[in-house]
Amino acid sequence: MTTGPVRTRTLEQLAADAAARYAAANPLSQASFERSTNYLPGADTRTVNHYDPFPVTIVRGEGSRLHDLDGHVYVDFLNDYTAGLYGHSNPAIQAAIVDAAGRGLTLGGPSPNQQEFAELICRRFPSVERVRFTNSGTEANLMAVSLARAVTYREGVLVFDGAYHGGPLSFVGPDRRLNVPFPWTVADYNDAESARSLIAERATDLACVLVEPMLAGGGCIPGTRVFLNALRDATRRAGVLLIFDEVQTSRLAPGGLQEALDIHADLTTFGKYLGGGASFGAFGGRADLMDRFDPRRENHLSHPGTHNNNSLTMAAGLTGLRDVFTPDAVRRLTVRGDALRAALNGVAAARDAPVQVTGRGSIMTVHFQRAPIRRRADVAHTPMAARDLFQLEMLLAGFYMARRGFVTVSLAHDDEDCDALVAAFDAFLARHAAAIDAALG
Repeated sequence: MTTGPVRTRTLEQLAADAAARYAAANPLSQASFERSTNYLPGADTRTVNHYDPFPVTIVRGEGSRLHDLDGHVYVDFLNDYTAGLYGHSNPAIQAAIVDAAGRGLTLGGPSPNQQEFAELICRRFPSVERVRFTNSGTEANLMAVSLARAVTYREGVLVFDGAYHGGPLSFVGPDRRLNVPFPWTVADYNDAESARSLIAERATDLACVLVEPMLAGGGCIPGTRVFLNALRDATRRAGVLLIFDEVQTSRLAPGGLQEALDIHADLTTFGKYLGGGASFGAFGGRADLMDRFDPRRENHLSHPGTHNNNSLTMAAGLTGLRDVFTPDAVRRLTVRGDALRAALNGVAAARDAPVQVTGRGSIMTVHFQRAPIRRRADVAHTPMAARDLFQLEMLLAGFYMARRGFVTVSLAHDDEDCDALVAAFDAFLARHAAAIDAALG
């Protein structure tokens, strides 16, 4: 038996040990990663997919499970950053895609599915009177902001620190060199009075306010009702358009988070899951604004896009929203997500661990800190090594999730999946809560 003082291991040492065990367990994924670096910068074509020492290579998925190149099976609690809401290989959506492929992929004109999908979105989301399709949420946000600038004859755009509206519209980190060069004003999230003042002061040159009703990529930080109401009131007074980015949050209630909050935007953007797993984006809102794209009108605005209404997306998106993600299914998923978040927070409280899980419904983020979280700057208290350690240990335990602690619940998850995650989370805290607490000082 070992005697003498027990050496306390730091978070960094614990994370390094987990990384070594992870690498030893995934030799084929490591080889695939190293080969891919010869052709793809960083071995991938999507930055968020990367984590050190290398990501596992996924070969297939079904239901709530993912399989990697080394033969491991994971319960997928990432779900492609909310795009995989339906789980993997939903049979109704698969059948719709096969049928659409048999009818032709690039038809170059309107289709019945396009018409029905648009009508369904307008009926489902109360603030959307007209809608147009794009290929991603990023593109939808670009079009919505550009529309606001065109119709108001103003240039400025107010956004919030910690917001992610797409690759060239990111305000999560300090490096914004690739952002679209609009005249941005970046304000503090959940600061109602500051936002009111900025909107009033800059009204003559402010075209729109672009906001996520819950910061998703910024840490799953819900906007307070006071804050979002202040934006609605101040923009209406100043003649500034309010754009809600509901690319992720539209799944949180049958009519999106704005329906749940009873705060309605002038324009709303969509993406992620609404394509049924295919590439998708959309923007919509007030008829008087969206009708500026009507080509029958003199001086109409142009909105091109080769694949805006591609056959696969129209079929998958329509089938998913109409037949699978019904209003009742939305409510059930939200209840399951709220229950999971409460259970995770309950485990942390029972162990007096420096952990809080923020979010709403089926979208949440695990933060390793005690300090309150109201805006992106607040999550700076979480040690990066804690995030590294948590994700690697969860992967080794058979749970697929993001390095930043982002967790989503899909329609394919059941109580057993969620209970298993809670048990693994409890086991993780039993081993490592003390080290995390020590790192926080």
